Amino acid sequence: MPVIDLQDLAAHTPPNTPWFGLDLGETTIGVAASDATRMIASPLQTIRKTKFTPDAERLFAMMDERRASALVIGLPVNMDGSEGPRAQSARAFARNLERLRPVICAFWDERLSTAGVERFLIEELDLTRKRRAGVVDRTAAAWILQGALDRLRG
Repeated sequence: MPVIDLQDLAAHTPPNTPWFGLDLGETTIGVAASDATRMIASPLQTIRKTKFTPDAERLFAMMDERRASALVIGLPVNMDGSEGPRAQSARAFARNLERLRPVICAFWDERLSTAGVERFLIEELDLTRKRRAGVVDRTAAAWILQGALDRLRG
């Protein structure tokens, strides 16, 4: 199935199945999961990028384990709303996943998600730089997924 509009995601997925959120970085993929009711997103794991196929297989295994029915992928658009190389890379990631296995995907504007997460981890949790490095990607994925879930609830 091709990438679909976020508003149509629920109609294309079975009820009571979680969704995954992804924050695609240059060297890592932050992964988050929602609960089955799609109310709360939680950080799950960070995948260190190696090669695309093994990374995708690891992601698919995590989805299968949790019976996740869709992916919400952070789309890093520019502040003016245009799409640059990072957004094109996110779109290519979704296309390449589809070549390996049918997967339902939607994009969510992730502008400033990592910056917001960094600020939260510093100001609210007072985490050191070293501790932040271990959690920022999966927390950004949860931020992305939670934003999409909140948007769908109105």
